[in-house]
Amino acid sequence: MDELPVDQVRTLLAVIDEGTFDAAAAALHVTPSAVSQRVKALEQRTGRVLLMRTKPVRATESGEVVVRFARQLVRLERDARAELGMAQGLGPVRLPIAVNADSLATWFLPALTGVPQDPPVCFELHREDEGHATALLRDGRVMAAVTSQPEPVAGCTVRRLGLARYLPVASPEFAARHLRGTVDRDLRQAPVVVFDRRDLIQDGFVRIVTGDAGAGASQVRHYVPTSEGFCDAAVAGLGWAMVPQAQAEPLLEAGKLVLIAPGRSLDVPLYWQQWKLDSPALSMVAEAVAGAAATALR
Repeated sequence: MDELPVDQVRTLLAVIDEGTFDAAAAALHVTPSAVSQRVKALEQRTGRVLLMRTKPVRATESGEVVVRFARQLVRLERDARAELGMAQGLGPVRLPIAVNADSLATWFLPALTGVPQDPPVCFELHREDEGHATALLRDGRVMAAVTSQPEPVAGCTVRRLGLARYLPVASPEFAARHLRGTVDRDLRQAPVVVFDRRDLIQDGFVRIVTGDAGAGASQVRHYVPTSEGFCDAAVAGLGWAMVPQAQAEPLLEAGKLVLIAPGRSLDVPLYWQQWKLDSPALSMVAEAVAGAAATALR
């Protein structure tokens, strides 16, 4: 492949970030026609269609490769300028990170407060299920992710963070009404609270309890796609749920929730994946996240 002209690569990235050719033109202080010509030239040079001309614009599989390269190029250039004493006017460092809702609601945000702010760092957090966060790494939308996937994405490193423990809980009233028989049978029939349609933790716990690989929770499912709302739904008695230990324990102590299978829990392994970049800011974030995880996770 011929070399990739930097102006064309940056233009492609601007189109993806801004969502349209017109918005990218405004951000780059050029005409929309110039943006279109650069993107077409880059597509001709690579011999690939790089963008789907939708609203907003989306990268094709080949385009994701170029976008990821563009973000890495921008990051490396910024770090080099900083080391050369040319950081004036660069603005804060921007770090896009994918993190699951439960980590975001418990231990992850305190980790970020430990990141030095010289130069200032702006965190752009993308909430994504731990089982799907690596997709954002692949398409170049984030530089790092908290994920349950131990296999590193191409061009990334992986680091084990620990185990996030989930406890099976319900309100006392719900337990008295729905969970009076054997736990394995009741959990298949009782209403359940689920984060979203990607949330498999409740079904996974039922399989552990029953020993049946084909088992699952009830089809009476209440979808509550916020971590705080998820806990509130369990407290309100909408259904039983698997709640992160850090969120469940205060509610158990207050009597708002009860354990519905004492001595049983489910542990989800979490990993930190990030681009293979010699970036001081990214390294500082990685250390802060690993340190917080060592305290918060098992």
